[in-house]
Amino acid sequence: MGEFTHFNNEGRAKMVDVSDKVETVRTAIANSSITVNKEIYDRITNNEMKKGDVLAVAQVAGIMACKKTSEIIPMCHPIPLTGIDISFTWEQEEDQYTLFIAASVKTKGNTGVEMEALTAASACALTVYDMCKAVDKGMVIGKTYLVEKTGGKNGDFKREDRLK
Repeated sequence: MGEFTHFNNEGRAKMVDVSDKVETVRTAIANSSITVNKEIYDRITNNEMKKGDVLAVAQVAGIMACKKTSEIIPMCHPIPLTGIDISFTWEQEEDQYTLFIAASVKTKGNTGVEMEALTAASACALTVYDMCKAVDKGMVIGKTYLVEKTGGKNGDFKREDRLK
């Protein structure tokens, strides 16, 4: 394991200098999830939540959060994002329904977009919780994790399993 890159010679936090890194196309996909009861599932899928279209609002929240990542994660670089996409899929297990969230982010630059993808997926799950908490506060936000990333000097990464 190499040296920690986010500390200066005095042991204090610093933003890493990426000016010498090669500019490449970089992508990242992150997943998160939220498990809800049947009533919330029915209300979301039938667009019957009082606060509006839950998935549409969550998608916009994820995109907005992605664009603001460098403002909320202290050592993240502000980077020009060239693409953000968020998709949702449902799975049912007995009387529980899990919404799986996949956030895909792309840039052409000299640092990666893993944190942006993770932030987007997290914000989506939090937004679903916020919009549905009046019905049931017992929802559970699941694991949030990096699925894959491409580009950069450290090469590509791809998780083989989907964490639940």
